[in-house]
Amino acid sequence: MAHLLTPGPAASAQHMIRMRLALMRNSLRGDNAANLYIGVSTGLILAFGTIAVAVLWPAYLPLTLAAWLSGWVFGPIVIGGSEALRPEYFSMLPAKPGRIAVALLAGAFAGPAPAVNLIALLSLPVYGWRFGPAGVLIGLAAAVTTLITMVMISRVIVALIGLFVRSRATAAAVGSGAGTAIALCSNGWAPVAALGGTDTTAWSQVVLRVLPSGWGVAAVEAPWPLALAILVAGTGVIVLLLAVWAGLLSRRVVSAARGGVPPRRGTPRPFPITSGARIAAAKELRAWWRDLVRIQLLATAFSFALVFPLLLVTIDVWIMVPFTGLVAIVMAAASSANLYGSDGTALWLTLMTPGAERADVRGRQLAWLLVVGPAAVVLSLAGTLVSGEAWAWPWVLGLLPALLGGGAGIIVLLAVTSLVPGTDPHKRGGNPLSTGADETAETSLAWLVLVAVPATALPAAGAILLHPWAGIATGVLTGALSAWGLGKIAYRRLENHGIDLLNLMKHGPAPQADKPTTADLPIQHRIGVTISYAIAWLPLFPQGIAPMVMKILGIEDRVWFLALHLPPIWQWPTIIFMIALGLLMYGYAILIPIRLSSSSSVTTS
Repeated sequence: MAHLLTPGPAASAQHMIRMRLALMRNSLRGDNAANLYIGVSTGLILAFGTIAVAVLWPAYLPLTLAAWLSGWVFGPIVIGGSEALRPEYFSMLPAKPGRIAVALLAGAFAGPAPAVNLIALLSLPVYGWRFGPAGVLIGLAAAVTTLITMVMISRVIVALIGLFVRSRATAAAVGSGAGTAIALCSNGWAPVAALGGTDTTAWSQVVLRVLPSGWGVAAVEAPWPLALAILVAGTGVIVLLLAVWAGLLSRRVVSAARGGVPPRRGTPRPFPITSGARIAAAKELRAWWRDLVRIQLLATAFSFALVFPLLLVTIDVWIMVPFTGLVAIVMAAASSANLYGSDGTALWLTLMTPGAERADVRGRQLAWLLVVGPAAVVLSLAGTLVSGEAWAWPWVLGLLPALLGGGAGIIVLLAVTSLVPGTDPHKRGGNPLSTGADETAETSLAWLVLVAVPATALPAAGAILLHPWAGIATGVLTGALSAWGLGKIAYRRLENHGIDLLNLMKHGPAPQADKPTTADLPIQHRIGVTISYAIAWLPLFPQGIAPMVMKILGIEDRVWFLALHLPPIWQWPTIIFMIALGLLMYGYAILIPIRLSSSSSVTTS
């Protein structure tokens, strides 16, 4: 490969682009292809929507472009800085770091995301049309420089994550940033609404133009000498970012790659003198303390649980504060659903020990409860006390044990039934927060946990509706049964299918010609199924079940629930419609593939 990248910078960039396109082309199989089609379609809708903003609501263009910048900034933080072309692949090439950085930058543009973002940035010349032909030309130049700047910022963030996230503190910081970003995407409108009554328009417009995404708007609006100066300054920033990136890459490829915190120097601390589930729990607790991926995911869960209700407090809505600990439990379970996959092929140690499957599963459950439980209890009690919402005490005390037990049972069950293969921790690349697992599959697993864990608390919720304090006993009982029963199913499956799981982690899933996937469906059903899985939870839970519970309890806060903003005569019909719509979308997504696969089987036979 060395002779391919040594002729010159142009050839280097060309070969990087070809490799990036080859990787993307060869990965477009199964559900990955459907997800790409949906992602590109959604991105194009948003891109043309940005152009529409430039035409119809030009005052909001800087804010819209800032949203695109936030995607490039927070995207690497949320997904852990995934890279298609890793710098480690090219560390042995006879080329300078700056040259490899330029080639990798060219490869970074060979994908759908920069192309879609470029279409969105065409809103700048459209906006510049108001200022004449010079505004259009400046807008075109600004679109190119803004795109390169956004991509470079994203690449620098990925390089920083890969180089400096080498300790628990930095991993927790990255996880906290990811959790905060997700919370802002959910309730970020609340502080904006809280500031809406003050005179913030002037300074907010200035801030939006100071951001890199607003430089193009500022250049279009400025006189042409100042506009040229802004464009030249933007080009200088690109050169500076490229130099910083090249330096970070050169340090990264020569630094020791590790996916966790090394043990302390000196005599190692021995394991406690015990056996069975307790020794497995002790091992698992050390994994939670040392594995940077787990630390980052746990920080993401708890930071989201803290920021999500606090954003609503800015508009004096305290209804979610008592449930901070409950949200933390659900999010922590969602981030822990791939326990065996994150450990890689270390499962063979358990399988080689006769009768160790039960102890391993129970130990993982116990360790998860010790990691998540105390913090969730403190957040729940403190949140209920601080909020002053006395009505929430039965709900908090009843749902807390139910969700803890349900989470402890669900995560081990899915870990052995829906395992997503990942890279062994000691073989991870220079980015310690990238497990090498299929991100789409892990995200789908997390969504499944977000639905399954709250479902285990439905009996406790029903008991609370019948009698406020009856739910406490029901919650304790259902939590204990969920943890014990689902854990038993998990270790029984591990005993019977442990070799299959180990083979899956070593070699990946084997192709199954008779098993239909989303990609096997016709294009219209493929799009419909993917969209249904992606958004069916919106009408079902936040717009259906949540306002239904609020009306039953007599809570007056309307917050973001559509039904509660309507006249009373239309509230219950809207709630019923939203629940039915969510169920129909889930039913469509589940039944259509089954029906079409059955039809194809009958036709084939």
